[in-house]
Amino acid sequence: MDELAKIKQLCVARQIQMTEHALKRAIERSINFERDLVPTLLSGKIIEEYPDDYPYKSYLILGTTINQKYMHVVCAIGDNILWIITAYFPDKKEWEDDLKTRKEL
Repeated sequence: MDELAKIKQLCVARQIQMTEHALKRAIERSINFERDLVPTLLSGKIIEEYPDDYPYKSYLILGTTINQKYMHVVCAIGDNILWIITAYFPDKKEWEDDLKTRKEL
Protein backbone atom coordinates (compact mmCIF):
# COMPACT_ATOMS: atom_id res chain seq x y z
CA MET A 1 0.00 0.00 0.00
CA ASP A 2 1.40 3.40 -0.90
CA GLU A 3 1.78 6.19 1.64
CA LEU A 4 -1.22 8.23 0.51
CA ALA A 5 -3.51 5.19 0.66
CA LYS A 6 -2.21 4.40 4.16
CA ILE A 7 -2.78 8.02 5.27
CA LYS A 8 -6.37 7.87 4.02
CA GLN A 9 -6.94 4.43 5.58
CA LEU A 10 -5.74 5.62 9.00
CA CYS A 11 -7.85 8.76 8.63
CA VAL A 12 -11.03 6.80 7.86
CA ALA A 13 -10.29 4.50 10.82
CA ARG A 14 -9.74 7.62 12.98
CA GLN A 15 -6.35 6.28 14.03
CA ILE A 16 -5.13 9.86 14.30
CA GLN A 17 -3.06 11.57 16.96
CA MET A 18 -2.36 15.28 16.92
CA THR A 19 0.93 16.48 18.36
CA GLU A 20 0.84 19.19 21.00
CA HIS A 21 2.15 21.60 18.38
CA ALA A 22 -0.64 20.65 15.94
CA LEU A 23 -3.33 21.11 18.59
CA LYS A 24 -1.98 24.53 19.55
CA ARG A 25 -1.77 25.68 15.93
CA ALA A 26 -5.23 24.30 15.10
CA ILE A 27 -6.73 26.37 17.91
CA GLU A 28 -4.79 29.50 16.84
CA ARG A 29 -5.88 29.04 13.20
CA SER A 30 -9.51 28.03 13.93
CA ILE A 31 -8.97 24.64 12.29
CA ASN A 32 -11.70 22.14 13.08
CA PHE A 33 -10.92 18.41 13.11
CA GLU A 34 -14.07 17.14 11.30
CA ARG A 35 -14.74 20.17 9.08
CA ASP A 36 -11.16 20.92 8.00
CA LEU A 37 -8.55 18.33 8.88
CA VAL A 38 -10.28 15.05 7.98
CA PRO A 39 -11.69 16.26 4.61
CA THR A 40 -8.27 17.71 3.69
CA LEU A 41 -6.56 14.39 4.37
CA LEU A 42 -9.21 12.38 2.52
CA SER A 43 -9.20 14.65 -0.55
CA GLY A 44 -5.49 15.39 -0.49
CA LYS A 45 -2.38 14.58 -2.43
CA ILE A 46 1.20 14.38 -1.18
CA ILE A 47 3.07 17.42 -2.50
CA GLU A 48 6.29 17.10 -0.48
CA GLU A 49 8.05 14.34 1.45
CA TYR A 50 10.49 14.77 4.32
CA PRO A 51 12.34 11.43 4.54
CA ASP A 52 14.80 12.67 7.18
CA ASP A 53 12.17 13.80 9.71
CA TYR A 54 12.36 12.14 13.11
CA PRO A 55 10.95 9.91 14.45
CA TYR A 56 8.99 9.20 11.24
CA LYS A 57 9.20 10.28 7.62
CA SER A 58 6.60 13.02 7.12
CA TYR A 59 4.48 14.30 4.26
CA LEU A 60 2.94 17.61 3.23
CA ILE A 61 -0.61 17.06 2.02
CA LEU A 62 -2.60 19.56 -0.06
CA GLY A 63 -6.35 19.02 0.05
CA THR A 64 -9.62 20.84 0.63
CA THR A 65 -11.80 21.31 3.67
CA ILE A 66 -15.51 20.55 3.73
CA ASN A 67 -16.01 24.20 2.66
CA GLN A 68 -13.61 23.72 -0.30
CA LYS A 69 -10.82 25.85 1.20
CA TYR A 70 -7.33 24.67 0.32
CA MET A 71 -5.32 23.46 3.28
CA HIS A 72 -1.90 21.97 4.00
CA VAL A 73 -1.42 19.22 6.58
CA VAL A 74 1.97 17.86 7.61
CA CYS A 75 1.62 14.29 8.88
CA ALA A 76 3.59 11.13 9.52
CA ILE A 77 2.80 7.43 9.85
CA GLY A 78 4.19 5.58 12.85
CA ASP A 79 3.02 2.70 15.05
CA ASN A 80 -0.09 2.39 12.86
CA ILE A 81 -1.13 5.93 13.80
CA LEU A 82 -1.43 8.99 11.59
CA TRP A 83 0.44 11.74 13.44
CA ILE A 84 -0.67 15.28 12.62
CA ILE A 85 2.34 17.57 12.97
CA THR A 86 0.76 20.82 11.82
CA ALA A 87 -2.00 22.18 9.60
CA TYR A 88 -2.51 25.57 8.01
CA PHE A 89 -4.18 27.45 5.19
CA PRO A 90 -1.41 28.17 2.62
CA ASP A 91 -0.37 31.81 2.26
CA LYS A 92 -0.23 33.16 -1.31
CA LYS A 93 2.88 35.12 -0.28
CA GLU A 94 4.75 31.85 0.29
CA TRP A 95 3.15 29.55 -2.33
CA GLU A 96 2.63 29.77 -6.08
CA ASP A 97 -0.96 29.77 -7.38
CA ASP A 98 -0.97 25.97 -7.56
CA LEU A 99 -0.34 25.91 -3.76
CA LYS A 100 2.11 23.06 -4.41
CA THR A 101 5.19 25.09 -5.26
CA ARG A 102 7.03 27.25 -2.75
CA LYS A 103 7.88 30.75 -3.99
CA GLU A 104 11.52 31.69 -4.25
CA LEU A 105 11.96 34.28 -1.52
